[in-house]
Amino acid sequence: MAWHWLGTALALIAASTALAADPAQRPAPADEAGSPPDLSEAEILQLQRERYQRMTVPVTIQGQGPFRFMIDTGAQATVLSHELAALLQVENRRPVVLVGMASRINTETVGIEGLMLGNRSFYIQSAPLIDAEHLGEADGILGLDSLQDQRVLLDFQNKQIAVADAKELGGNRGFEIIVRARERLGQLIITRSMIDGVQTTVIVDTGAQGSIGNPALLERLRRKRMVGETELTDVNGQQLSGPVRVVGQLTMGTVQLRNFPVVFADAPPFRVLGLHGEPALILGMEELRLFRRVAIDFKSRQILFDLPRDVTPFDSIIGARLGA
Repeated sequence: MAWHWLGTALALIAASTALAADPAQRPAPADEAGSPPDLSEAEILQLQRERYQRMTVPVTIQGQGPFRFMIDTGAQATVLSHELAALLQVENRRPVVLVGMASRINTETVGIEGLMLGNRSFYIQSAPLIDAEHLGEADGILGLDSLQDQRVLLDFQNKQIAVADAKELGGNRGFEIIVRARERLGQLIITRSMIDGVQTTVIVDTGAQGSIGNPALLERLRRKRMVGETELTDVNGQQLSGPVRVVGQLTMGTVQLRNFPVVFADAPPFRVLGLHGEPALILGMEELRLFRRVAIDFKSRQILFDLPRDVTPFDSIIGARLGA
């Protein structure tokens, strides 16, 4: 029986692969410098927000749909709801153990043929099934198995998302800051970040509503201001409680964020990635939305940031929602 890890949305899957078919062939823009590119030549999907404030995009499967799927860069597996699997009448189910942020459950996986994201077609060999009630208003989750070798461009200003080759999306034009990352189990992690003077590994996760730190980071930040306690609900519907503390400053290369809350929990994603013994942080959507655009490029292992208009690369401290 295989093991599958669901993190803030989900992550590690032992035997899941996505095979791209018929990728779009579009010319790369000639201009690689200056203002953000016109994305009219790339595959643009209008963003929608489900009730947990994460991004969903329209997906068709076997010609049916569109269905609403979350883009989750912290998830290694693409996931379907039980309800959608029943609608599509997909068979050949296999038992698996699904590991969430707070729980482990027995479920099944199915193969998905003809999954279309924009004009790209994928075959997902093994997609776990979870209850729709735990997906907010989404029908499924697009994980790393359908995003590898692509760039995910989150354009918060225009409320758009684009998934394509980096050249199709204008290359690095318009991004003030580029942070290099390392790949671990398909995920991009930033290994040389600092939180209030503590060296911290950061995982950029579009499936997480807020940011989550591990106990090793909490231990190093004992003197930081505590806001209170909160509970996280994972995709299995189980809850995990933890303290909330205010981070004074997070530095990733020349990117700096300050004064934002972090929930601390001994969550399985940190252990699966081998990060439970060192300070680590899952950076969620509340903090990513402070930027105009964020691009997560899996092929080049880079994360790119387009700063707000009133912030320069030489003064890139952004006061988060608790104030500067």
